[in-house]
Amino acid sequence: MDKDLLANRVKELRSQKGMSQELLAEKSGLSLRTIQRIENGESKPTGESLNRLIKGLNVNPDELMDSSIIVDKRYLTFMNLSALSFLLFPMLGILIPFIVWSAKKDKIKDINEIGKNLINFEITWTLILFFFPIVLLINSKVGVLKTISLRTFFMTFGLLYLINLIFILVNTIRINNEKNVFYLPQVKFLK
Repeated sequence: MDKDLLANRVKELRSQKGMSQELLAEKSGLSLRTIQRIENGESKPTGESLNRLIKGLNVNPDELMDSSIIVDKRYLTFMNLSALSFLLFPMLGILIPFIVWSAKKDKIKDINEIGKNLINFEITWTLILFFFPIVLLINSKVGVLKTISLRTFFMTFGLLYLINLIFILVNTIRINNEKNVFYLPQVKFLK
């Protein structure tokens, strides 16, 4: 990688993270002067210095070395909308977004954050959907709920599907407006 390209990338990542050169020097264990030389394109860091920069910036090596990370709202929107496949079969709501996310992981800005949140939400939602009938059955046998009408049962399933649909559509709009996405509830299966 060209040292000027690397210099710009280090500067850009440091700015994105709201770090001063001093803070980066402290976190990476490199001297302030070394950080300044790297950012000014005066020197090309060694392998050890690169590893320290990666650690100090808390980024993947590809993020630092690959300046081809692009902004692609259309792909992020496509990935988010691919979760609508849960309407055909709940497991597809996990599988298809995972495949779409994996194909461009670390290549598109914000894809890791959005992809992990989406997949975590879909896994959580699917678990709730599958365990909900078991919980209702146990409750009706124990006596908390004597009987559950079929209508109540299907209305609850419909509500779960509606919640999933709303979160996907709202977050698609938020992606297009360049706002942070939020999916609730979600258990952090992917970190």
